[in-house]
Amino acid sequence: MDILDALILGIVQGLAEYLPISSSGHLEIFREILGLDLSGAQSLQFDVMLHVATVLSTIVVLWREFMPLCVSFFTFRRDAGFYYVCKILVSCIPIAIIGVCFKDTIEAFFGRDLTLVGFCLCVTAMLLTFAYFFRTRPLETDRLTGKVYKPRDISFVDAFVIGCAQAVAVLPGLSRSGTTIATGILIGDKREQVAQFSFLMVIIPILGEALLDIKKMFGVEAVTDGASAAVGVLPIAVGFLASFVVGCIACKWMLSIVRKGKLVWFAVYCLAVGLVCIAKGFGLF
Repeated sequence: MDILDALILGIVQGLAEYLPISSSGHLEIFREILGLDLSGAQSLQFDVMLHVATVLSTIVVLWREFMPLCVSFFTFRRDAGFYYVCKILVSCIPIAIIGVCFKDTIEAFFGRDLTLVGFCLCVTAMLLTFAYFFRTRPLETDRLTGKVYKPRDISFVDAFVIGCAQAVAVLPGLSRSGTTIATGILIGDKREQVAQFSFLMVIIPILGEALLDIKKMFGVEAVTDGASAAVGVLPIAVGFLASFVVGCIACKWMLSIVRKGKLVWFAVYCLAVGLVCIAKGFGLF
């Protein structure tokens, strides 16, 4: 992997982690486009750094919300911030079970197939479309049922349901942000709360996944040549910086997009890219 490849993948990760277009799916697409065939250790090294970069961008963008939550939780204030963090922890239960018990099985079963990525992108498109037509703006008429609805605050049950959606989104091509935000909107939560909750709830799973990948990475390196397993300090640094900077921009942009209810345009994009991936997977071009 050279510096240009690292820069491109870092930009893709920074954008796709927050925009509802699937970061894992787009990383696979661009690895295919760039002709990259990384070893297991190389892929783990690079992916870990990109994910840590996006976690840091989330903390930076949502710093005013993040710090009071940490203070409330770790000082046991039992205020709204404390219970908000508790909801985040509840939302992490499904993905923790998947990550600890079934992560390797899922990766081995599904692999990195562009056809699967394409189908999952189409599912993402359907979720975003349904969320758009099912829930419009606060106190407006539901486009499908014709009823007027009033969005509510996120409850513990809602947090768990959104967490289940996040667990399902481990499939490559199924957007984590798109799935969780669409699920929150569909069950009637406030748009601005859903977007912020979606970005904050991923911090713990990404850091947990990074620790699991680091553990796995040492195991892979133990049976490979250390020189061939290393990506290189400079490509990793370039990818990390690109992912962090672009992630900060994308996070702010996505918060604005969700408030305006414009997710349907990403559905069009996901559908188009998904169909191209499916066609490519079946050898149509």
